[in-house]
Amino acid sequence: MISDLADRLGLEPGARAVIVNADDFGMCHAANTAIIRLLSTGRIDSTTVMVPCAWAPEALAFAASRPDLDVGVHLVLTSEWTRYRWRPLTGTGTSLVDAAGFFPADVLAVERDATTVDVAAEVAAQLQAALDAGVDVTHLDNHMGSVYGLLTGRDFLAPVLEIAARHGLPFRLPRTMEGAAGDPALQAQLTEAAAAADALGVEIVDRLWTHPFEPAPGETYEQVRDGFIALLRAVPAGVTEIYLHPMTDDEELRAVVDVGAEKRGHELRLLDDPAVLQAVEDEGLVRIGWRELRALQRGERS
Repeated sequence: MISDLADRLGLEPGARAVIVNADDFGMCHAANTAIIRLLSTGRIDSTTVMVPCAWAPEALAFAASRPDLDVGVHLVLTSEWTRYRWRPLTGTGTSLVDAAGFFPADVLAVERDATTVDVAAEVAAQLQAALDAGVDVTHLDNHMGSVYGLLTGRDFLAPVLEIAARHGLPFRLPRTMEGAAGDPALQAQLTEAAAAADALGVEIVDRLWTHPFEPAPGETYEQVRDGFIALLRAVPAGVTEIYLHPMTDDEELRAVVDVGAEKRGHELRLLDDPAVLQAVEDEGLVRIGWRELRALQRGERS
C-alpha cells in the first residue's frame, strides 16, 4: 500500500525513498560508538535512543550537541537480555515490571499485563527525558514492537499516537510490513492503525523493512551483505524505513547480549561496505530522514 507521502515530500514521481535507521542508540557503549560514527559520516539517516538504558546519557549528550542529525526516541517497554536489564523511568510500582522490577523480557507479557495508563505515563516520561536533555527529537519508534498488539491484538497505539500528535512527531507505524501481504488479519490491523494516525495528523511511512535479526547457523559476513543488498534492490516506490542494529562487536557487547553480537558487528560493517553504497547508487534510492516527515507534519515545508 503506497500513500501520497512521497508526493507531499516533494519527491519525483515513482521515487524509491529510504530512511536507514539505527535502533538501540544508548543501549550500551558498543551501540554508541558505532552509531555516532555512522551518523557523523552519513552512513545512516537517523537513529533512536533507548532512554531508560545505562548508556543513554552518552547518546543523549551527543544528540544534543548535534541538532543537525536525526535522532528520535526508541520507546521501551521490554528488557530482553539475561545479564543486562533496565527499568521504567516511572518506577517499579506499576504494571510495566516483572517480578525482579525490570521491564519484562518479552512483548507478550507487555500486551497481557501492562495498563494503558502506565504505558502512557512511561512513554511520555521517556520522550520528556530526551527533550529535557536538549535533544531536538525528530521522531518516535518502539523497541521490539511492543505497542503494536501483534501477538494478542491488544495494542497501545492510542496513547503513543496522542503523544506523537501533541509533540508534532512522526511515528514508526508502517502502512504495510513484511509478511502482511500474506496475512489479511495483520494487514487489516495495520490499516486500522494507519487510519488512526492519519486522523491525528501523525506522519507514518509506507512500509517497514529489516533483515533477519538473529544470524543463521554458519552465516558469513558476505551472506549478510548480499542479503542486505538484495533487500535494497527490492525496495519499491514510496517511503520505506529500513532499520538495523549496528554495534561494535567487542567484549562489552558480547557480555550484554545473549545472541547476535556478531550479526550486529556485521551490520556496522555492511553500512560502510562499498558494495552496499554502490547498490544504493545503482538502484537510484533516495535517502531521506525523519526530519523531513516532522517538517511535513508541523507544516514547516513550503
